[in-house]
Formats: sequence, C-alpha cells, structure tokens
Amino acid sequence: MLSRILSATVDWCWRHSRLVVALSLLITAGLGAYAGTHLALDTDESKMLSPNLPFRQAERTYDKAFPQNADLLVAVIDGPTSAEAENAVNRLRDRLAGRDDLFHSVRRPPEDVFFRSHGLLYLSSDELTELSDRLIQAQPMLGSLARDPSLRGMLAAISMALEGVAHGQATINDLAPMLSQMDGPAAEAAQGRDPAALSWQSLMGDAAAHDRPRRFLITQPRLSYGDLEAGGPASAAIRDAARDLGITPQNGYQIRLTGQVALADANFATVAAGVEISAPLSFLAVTMLLFFAVRSLRVVGAILVSLLVGLVATGAFAAATVGTLNPISVAFAVMFVGIAVDFAIQFVVRYRDEHHRLGDEGRSMVATAHGMAGPLSLAALATAIGFLSFLPTAYTGVSQLGLIAGGGMIIALIVDFTLLPALLGLFRTPAEKDSVGLPLGPADRWLARHAGMVVGAAGALAVAGLLSLPFLPLDFNPLHLQDPKDEAVATFLDLTQDPDNASYAVDILTPSREDAQALARRFDALPEVARVMTVDSFLPDHQDDKIAILADLASLLGPTLSPSAPLPAPSPPDLADALTACAEKLESVAATDPRATGLAAHLRAVAKAGPASVASLQKALTGGLVDQLATLRRMLTVTPVVFADLPADVLREWMTPDGRARVQVAPKDNMDDRARMIHFVKTVRAIAPNAVGTAIAVEQSGTVVIHAFGQAGISALLAIALLLGVMLRRGLDAVLVVLPLVMGALYTAIGLKLFNIPINFANIIALPLLLGIGVAFNIYYVVNWRHGVTDHLQSPTTRAVLFSALTTGSAFGSLAASPHLGTASMGLLLFMSLALSVLTTVVVMPSLFTLLNRWKRP
Repeated sequence: MLSRILSATVDWCWRHSRLVVALSLLITAGLGAYAGTHLALDTDESKMLSPNLPFRQAERTYDKAFPQNADLLVAVIDGPTSAEAENAVNRLRDRLAGRDDLFHSVRRPPEDVFFRSHGLLYLSSDELTELSDRLIQAQPMLGSLARDPSLRGMLAAISMALEGVAHGQATINDLAPMLSQMDGPAAEAAQGRDPAALSWQSLMGDAAAHDRPRRFLITQPRLSYGDLEAGGPASAAIRDAARDLGITPQNGYQIRLTGQVALADANFATVAAGVEISAPLSFLAVTMLLFFAVRSLRVVGAILVSLLVGLVATGAFAAATVGTLNPISVAFAVMFVGIAVDFAIQFVVRYRDEHHRLGDEGRSMVATAHGMAGPLSLAALATAIGFLSFLPTAYTGVSQLGLIAGGGMIIALIVDFTLLPALLGLFRTPAEKDSVGLPLGPADRWLARHAGMVVGAAGALAVAGLLSLPFLPLDFNPLHLQDPKDEAVATFLDLTQDPDNASYAVDILTPSREDAQALARRFDALPEVARVMTVDSFLPDHQDDKIAILADLASLLGPTLSPSAPLPAPSPPDLADALTACAEKLESVAATDPRATGLAAHLRAVAKAGPASVASLQKALTGGLVDQLATLRRMLTVTPVVFADLPADVLREWMTPDGRARVQVAPKDNMDDRARMIHFVKTVRAIAPNAVGTAIAVEQSGTVVIHAFGQAGISALLAIALLLGVMLRRGLDAVLVVLPLVMGALYTAIGLKLFNIPINFANIIALPLLLGIGVAFNIYYVVNWRHGVTDHLQSPTTRAVLFSALTTGSAFGSLAASPHLGTASMGLLLFMSLALSVLTTVVVMPSLFTLLNRWKRP
C-alpha cells in the first residue's frame, strides 16, 4: 500500500517537475519568512536543564533570596600598586554607575571594602604585633614621608636611616629591604624605561603584603538573550570606560572581564568563530563527496537544493513547535543535514542504478520509488522515534533538539519523495554506463569465507566495550569546553588559584543566623573544607586585645602621620639635588656594600638623565604613598565591630530581609579534578541538600545528562525494535537492525577510553545522531538481505552508505578544527562513532547474513 502511494507520488512529481519545483520554492519562501519572524535564539544556558530538578529549584530559591549575585559580569583590575588599583576601581565604578541602560547595578564587593577599612582587626594577634613592631621601627621614615610625601622626602628618610647606621644604631642589613625595593625602579629609570611601582605593602611585612594590587568591580548587566553575546554591550562599556580613564596597560594596569556573563559570551563567541572555520570546509567537502557519490554536478545541485528546502521547512517546524532555540537545539541543522543527506544519496544512487539497468527515466524513477519506499520510510520513522525518545528527559536542550530533529526526519522523507524526484526530472542526466555498485567482489568473498571469525571477533570486541563502560572518561565541567586562553576563562582559572577567592565555594540558605552558625560549625569539622563563612565571620575575635595594640600604635604614630605643616612639592632641581645627596650618603656610609653602592650609582644616573627620568622614578616610588598613609591613619582608628554596626550592604550579602542567612563553604581540594569535585559535592549535600554553587551545578548537571541519555537510549532502542518488529513482521530482522547499532556504540566506548576522549556536554550530542544514522544504514542492509542480496559490498546500497558516511563524516570532521574545545571534541567523536558504525554495518552485518543463510540452508 505504502509502496504504491509513494510510487504514484514520485511518478507524478517527476512528470510535473517544473510545477512541483516552483510550488516547492514558493512554499519554502513562505516557510522561510515564517521561521525568520517566529524563530528566536535564547542563549540563556540556565534553561538547558529542566527547572523542576531539585538542584535547579534550590538555585532559584537562592537567587530570589540574593538576586544581586545572579548573572554577574566581573571586572578584575590589577594596578601598579594597591593604592593605584584602589583609585582605579573607584573611578571606574563612578563612571559606570550612571549607565542604567546597561547595568542593573555596579558595585564593589561589600566585604572587600569593609575588610579594607577594618582589616587589621582580622589579623591574628601575632600578625598584628609583628606589623606594629615594623611600623614603630619605621616611625622616623614615616614621619619624614608624612611631612614630605615625595621622592625628596623618601630620600631624606633614607639619609636619616643611614645616619643611624653611621652611628652604630643600626646596620645596613636593616635597610636591605628598602634598598632592594628602590634599586629596581632606579635602575629602570636610569636606562630610560618606565620603572615598576614600589610595593609599600611588602615593606610592612607579610600581613600587609597580603593586600595585593588587585581590585574587583561587580556589575549586573542587562542581558539580551536574543543576541549571541547577551552581555556584549555591557562588556564593551566597561572596556571603553577603562580606556577613557587611562586604566590601560600603557599606564601599568590590566583589566580583565570574567564571571557568568563573560564566560557565557566567550563560549558563544568561540562557537561562532568555529562555525566560520568549519562551515566553508564542510560545504566544500560535502559537495566534492556528493559528486564522487553520484558522478553528476546536476544531481549534486538537486541534492543540495532539496537539503536546503528541507532545512528551511524544519526551521519553520521548530518555530511552530518550540519558538525559541537554545544553545543545543540550534544544532538541529547539523542533525538534519547529517541524516537527510543520507536519505537523498540512497534515493539518488538507487535511481542511478535503476537508470543504468532499465535505460528509461520514467520507469527507473518508478522502480526507485517502489524499491526505496519501504527502506527510506522505515529508516525515517525509526530515526524520528530515536530522536523523539529524548522528549521526556530532564535535559531540556536535547529534548527540544529531539523534537525538532524528529520532525525534520519526516520532512526529509517528504522532500525526498516529492521535490527530489522533480529536481531529477528537471535536471535530466544520461544513464550510467557502468554499474553503480563498487568493485568489492574479493571483499565479499573474503567475508563469506571468514564470517564466523569476523562475527566472533566483533562479539568479543563488543564484550570488551561493555566492560569498559564503567570506566568511560567523563568531564561535565563547562569550562573545559572553552578555549583556556580566552580572557574570561583564563581569568577565572587564575582566580581559582587564590584560595581567598573561593571560586568553587558553595552556598547554603538557612532559616536564621543561628542556624547558619550551627551549620558552619558542622562544616568546619570536615577535612574537605578549607573555610566556612557566615555573617558572623565579620565579627573579629579577641577584639579587646587587638584594639589595645592598635590604640598604643595610634598614640605613637598618630602625630607622626599627621604633621602640622607639610612641605611644598619639590621642584625638579630639588629632586636632582636630593638624588645626588642620597647617593653620596650611601657611598660614604656603606662603601663596601654592593647593595648600597649599586643603588647610589643608579640614583646618580637618574639625576643626570634629566627631569623626565626623575619624574618617572618619583611616580614609581611615591605614586601611591599619599593614599597608603591615609589608609594607615584610618586603619589605626578602628572601633570594635559589633553585629548592629555592620554596613547594610554587607548584611544584605549574607542575610535576607526576612532573617534567612547564608553559609559559604570553600573546598580545600582542587575542584579541577572531577573525582575530588564529586566527593566534595556529595559531602556537602549529605549535610545540606539545598546547597548551590558552581561545583554543585557541574556535578548535578553531569548526573542529569548521563541519566537523560541512558533513559532516552534505552527507550529509543526498545521503540525502534518494536517498530521494526511490527513493520518487518519478523523479530529476527529487528534484532539484526538493533544489534549492530549497539555494537557500534560499544566500539565507540572503546575508542573513547583508548584515546582518552571524555564525554562532555557538547560531544554527547553525537549519540542521538549515531543512533539515527546507524539505524538507517542497518535497515538498508536488512531489507536487501530479505530481498535475496548476497553480495552486499558490491550493491549500490554499500556505495550509498559509504559515500553518505563520508559526506556526513567530512561535515562533522570539519568541526574538529573549531577553536571551541567542546565543538572540536564533538566533531572528533562524531567522526569516530560514525566510522565505527559504518564499519560495523558493512563488515559485521554481511558476515551475520552469511552465517544465518548457512544455518537456514539445512
């Protein structure tokens, strides 16, 4: 019945080719217009998984409690000195604060600002005592610098200290840290280069040196998920503002963007760049292989036009069914072309074979329709069922892809039995002079003689693949899909090296402050935890002892740091004289010390080099001095920190208005190691199932994806087997279609393990495509066998299968050239799995047929 209907349809379309082609193009134009106006792109990666998953629900609850921490774009500013970095981040914040069109908020981390104001209270008593002793020793120098915060004042302080050395009150070694810090910038200035800035923090000991010249600006941009880079305008605004403010490498600054928004934008930008590379390569390779498959440019044109029409129609189907494409479902185009080209090649090769045998075009077309109606229809239905099996899974991205690709298979079938025959009728080609099949008679005979050995070896290899499944490499960290050299990724990886940043920390929302403290105590006891923070972490311990130390220090240094009559700024001649005088002092007091004489020589050279070199040295040595002295004065006058006095923005970072409190748990181990991440997540979730964070999302997402593909794969195999059993009416035929499919998948598992290719969010999409193509190939061979074909490798079907695989494989192989590591791994896995699937089809299946024929013969 189906064969007669499709034969009649193909015959009519072939005879009315001009009308069918014209109507098809007209309909395609309408469908294209509909898809163009109704199909949108949503790059929001949070929608890739079902919102009903427990960990996704916990994320939504947390984001509602602390909405200021969702969808962040973070600017990381590294300056020449801590003071200059502080000044730069404040200027950038003030510049961006008025851009309400681009940002919901622009702020510095409240905890960062608070710690910088009260930081001395958070040092241990020993650290604070050590810092106090250093500052007391440096009191004369601090007084000189406070009275004259210039290069002249600094050199005067050095000269004063050298007087102490000359009178035996100190040694030159006591000045060694300062002399070493000054010598580097002085040497560079003497050679006419811009000198590196002096780190005043390092001169005050380890506790003060902890204040790195790095600052963070946190922005919450207004995102446009319809654009490829949702945060692109906000990122551009930050860079433009930084450039206008002089926060540039030329001035000693480095500004980098990272955070959820920057990482997502970088991901899609790299994918787009990969498409620009792979698309031309793919088109060229596909066109060339199509020509070798069908040996006619006209027929190649017919296939390409039919593919384009089918793709547009599938896009319209996507617009009508889902409306919005996500980052995974947008791959429906790859899926459609990869399988639809096989359908087209099968039809065309069969037509060329019939034309070679029969000579008459009309009879050849009808014979082609009659012969391909069953195999192509069954292949399209089985493939569609395979894709649709992903619909009920929690992996929303692939669920949408399954729906669109499943519909696309039916569309491809319709196009191949309507438009493609019409195009072949329009582009008339002469009959083939030679047989369409491949000259593989020796291979057919070899397989017939060694069928038992081939099947036995294939079975043993499949068992090995089955045993390797528990050991498959898995990597569901989305960062590992991106180019590690990209700024957003490299910056994030850089931040993960600093334990203070807690990049992989997890957060737990508790009912109250008391509950947060109780939970923190439980986590504090775990060996897997490096640090636990709550709002109470902002209340320093042993405050009375520390404030007493600071009070004594303030009484000693207070008058020193606040002189009544600061000196006016020195002139260039004053600075030159001060350089020469300090050099003379160094040479007279420490003539045998190479550190002193080396610095003296450099100071003289700077003085002789002229005002420009002198000014650059003054900027390097004292550029952040005024701000540093002001910060020191402020930090010496702190008062006890009590809960009621915590700033509102700090409280809002850790508590909600209704009293719920946040607990942050930072891991001790390296979360780049998947096994350690899984262990940490399981440990945390055993205590707090509602924990959220990057580590939780990565581990839970991987679990969901594996479960989704396992569920869909089993469902697809069962559904396809049932369909084949009903349509072919023989259980053995269904087994023969499904068994090589499973074997090809197991061989792919061996390849993954052998070449250490981890399964990730990107390349796992290869599995449904492997399912679709593998089912189609196997159906063609089983139908041939049922119709009495014995020389399978010489049949036109094998030619079509091989060239279809080469065409699809070349398209996928071009993806391996993408700079996006996820796309590249997807191309590699697609190519490998396709090659193994085809090898199973053309080698194992004929051997199975040979054995079955022998067993049936008695």
